[in-house]
Amino acid sequence: MKLRSYKINLDRIGITASTLCAIHCAALPFLITVLPMWGMGFLANEAIEITMIAVSLIIGIWSLSAAYRKQHHRIIPILVLISGFACIAFGHFLGIDLLEPILIPLGGFTIAIAHYINLRMLKSCPIDHQH
Repeated sequence: MKLRSYKINLDRIGITASTLCAIHCAALPFLITVLPMWGMGFLANEAIEITMIAVSLIIGIWSLSAAYRKQHHRIIPILVLISGFACIAFGHFLGIDLLEPILIPLGGFTIAIAHYINLRMLKSCPIDHQH
């Protein structure tokens, strides 16, 4: 019997988490009035947003920094990640209500792009530098 080993791919998890966060933040302004009727009012809770951002941040830092140090040594995915979190921070703390529903989803999709770039760089790296 052959056992299969599964390796957790943080970039794929990061892409999924960031995209879900972006969709959540983009759709929330339109759905906020109907969520309580569907029993999903908890999705409009700020703690849910902060948790999603924190999870994306942890996964992003962990995945991209490890890939940078151990394999591809390219800073581009990290810079894209930083710009994504900058968009989210500006959207949350700038205080301009008109920009919030634009900047936060943009930040989420930018973080997903950072993971995608990192994943592509890992696949194109000819040498495994982990030894």
